[in-house]
Amino acid sequence: AGDKGYKWKNFGASDANNRMTEEETPKHLSKDTKFDIPPYLADTEATRRDMWKLYNNIGEMDSQVGAILQQLEEDGLLENTIIFFYGDHGGPLPREKRLIYDSGLNTPMIIRFPNKLKEGTRDEQLISFVDFAPTLLSLVDEKPKAYMQGQPFLGKHKAEERKYIHGAADRFDGFTDAIRAVRDNQYKYIRNYRPEQGYYLPIVYRERIPSMQELLKLRDEGKLNDIQMQWFRESKPEEELFDCKADPFELNNLADNPAYQEKLNELSAEMDRWLSDIGDNPNLKEGELISKLWAGENSKPITSNPVISYENEKVTVSCETQGASIGYKIINADGKTSKSWEIYQKPIAIPEGSKLNIQAHRLGFVPSKTIEFQ
Repeated sequence: AGDKGYKWKNFGASDANNRMTEEETPKHLSKDTKFDIPPYLADTEATRRDMWKLYNNIGEMDSQVGAILQQLEEDGLLENTIIFFYGDHGGPLPREKRLIYDSGLNTPMIIRFPNKLKEGTRDEQLISFVDFAPTLLSLVDEKPKAYMQGQPFLGKHKAEERKYIHGAADRFDGFTDAIRAVRDNQYKYIRNYRPEQGYYLPIVYRERIPSMQELLKLRDEGKLNDIQMQWFRESKPEEELFDCKADPFELNNLADNPAYQEKLNELSAEMDRWLSDIGDNPNLKEGELISKLWAGENSKPITSNPVISYENEKVTVSCETQGASIGYKIINADGKTSKSWEIYQKPIAIPEGSKLNIQAHRLGFVPSKTIEFQ
């Protein structure tokens, strides 16, 4: 979900945590630490423990980033390196990842420039993940490619700041939906293409989270309040509009409020423009989408079989499918096989009496046959 999300930026992070001694390494928070629990979650012991684990993971992450920065400094690279730190969409708690509310799209981002440039400053402009590639090109004084959807927000070719940012959600593990969103600095408009389908989907991964199990238990016992029950509605409105400043948890739908019709029409028109520009048809059936993606073919293309040669007591492997990766497993003389695939990077020297299983795969393609070499 949300593969076109937006983010805040904290430019020029301070060097205060770059160098950490053992004494400065973040300690675990007390299990009695008080957290602000979002109103759409149940404020229970299970939820508070999940929140406690989340913040301790943040502390561990901070320590690991500090170690990387220290290594860059020791290698003499810190002050000629631009460092981007950002997170994945959403998080490990319910109503985050796989949803198109800000709780599922908004992610952290910090940029550190050499010599503390812009240190401690904050930039509130809207940024999308699709902006990363053109921005990196712009930072090395190269003009972004015309086929890129994104726009640079830094560097020589910095574009005019966005007025709108867009989001999309379609596939969630074993389930599908079709939701689109557009947001300006204050308002979020959501269009649900399957209003007859509820928001909540029984995704196995998510249902293993203790706070998710707690929500489901309380739902079945009839103990959730109206806010917490919103996610479990059997259907959803065709349109949603939220004032993200006054209502940051996006709980009060303004789509039917006459006072906000002008804003709703503005954002709806912007969504139509975006869908047209990128060629997105949310109602397209899966079979038709596959045919569109693969130039009229009705099934995925197949990765070419690996081409294997043996020279100077080493095995060299290639694949004619552009962009394919090659994996291999070594089968020892006693028949034991490594548990995981190794990525082929250079010619392989194999022990006497051993064999290789080799397979090529490009993402989105059907994998090649597994070829045995001995």
